[in-house]
Amino acid sequence: MIVQICVGSSCHLKGSEKLVELFQKAIAENKLDSEVTLAGSFCTGKCNRVGVTVTVDDDVFTGVTPENFSSFFNDKVLNKINEERN
Repeated sequence: MIVQICVGSSCHLKGSEKLVELFQKAIAENKLDSEVTLAGSFCTGKCNRVGVTVTVDDDVFTGVTPENFSSFFNDKVLNKINEERN
């Protein structure tokens, strides 16, 4: 799985650096280092008023914030990995 966090100027101002840290921590805590590649990307053209744009494989999500990170990670990353394992 490839998770790309937008680090373009708009998302940077909305906290992409903090989301990178949260993703790094969650990936390590869940021992997903061999299954998830974390990368930065420049603007995907999906800017939203709130939050950062995150791409999981080919799916683009907008509005990811530190406040909704846990539910996003569980739903879009952990659930997808579990589905792929089964």
